[in-house]
Amino acid sequence: MTSVDKPTTTPAPPADAKAVTEAALFEAFGGVRGMVETVLPGLLFVTIFTVNKDLHSSAIAALAVSLLLVVVRLVRKDTMKHAFSGVFGVAFGVVFAMMTGNAKDFYLPGMLYTLGLALAYIVTTLCGVPLMGLILGPVFKENLSWRTRNPGRKKAYAKASWAWGLILLAKCAILFPLYWWANTSQLGWVLIALKIPPFLLAVWLTWVFLAKAPAPIDVFAEMEAEEAAEKARKAAAHGEAGA
Repeated sequence: MTSVDKPTTTPAPPADAKAVTEAALFEAFGGVRGMVETVLPGLLFVTIFTVNKDLHSSAIAALAVSLLLVVVRLVRKDTMKHAFSGVFGVAFGVVFAMMTGNAKDFYLPGMLYTLGLALAYIVTTLCGVPLMGLILGPVFKENLSWRTRNPGRKKAYAKASWAWGLILLAKCAILFPLYWWANTSQLGWVLIALKIPPFLLAVWLTWVFLAKAPAPIDVFAEMEAEEAAEKARKAAAHGEAGA
């Protein structure tokens, strides 16, 4: 049985657990900058479309600002995952809207992604492998150790995944009817309004659940310690053989 899987005593949360959890969530979800990069392209699209009702100029502007955000990150040598995910999302929306000629379809890929993500949070939790644990496990350097070695932490990840799933489902329950009944500008402004508050609520609940959970098990540190101990044993055995 490996060090990642073998049972262990659940560690108590450290005194700075809340600060550590906050820093990890900030890294995982991109912080303030990540939120700006998520909102800005859609905000630009709906603003321009509301003014001139022109799909092409609105779509091009949204795609251009997404690419600009990627370039800025490249120049600054920052992490690219949030910027790339944003530009791909905008690109899908632009292509879809251009193909159908319906400006509302700019938002449809993102809405479908949100629905799929909500279902993924719920289904993985029901299967005993909550998605939030899969996302944050590497960030906390615990990988999947929480599944078998840290039941309190697994429970916290399950609660967080339920929170994300239900919040995103509630968001979809508002947006999909609007996709059919509202015009492009109305849908766009509601979507922009629902970008940040549900996200912040889900992140806050995740922080609450994890800050109260047992501390993560650093499996990387354990493996390094085992390797060091093995080298020490081999060195000792070699020394005894040469004596």
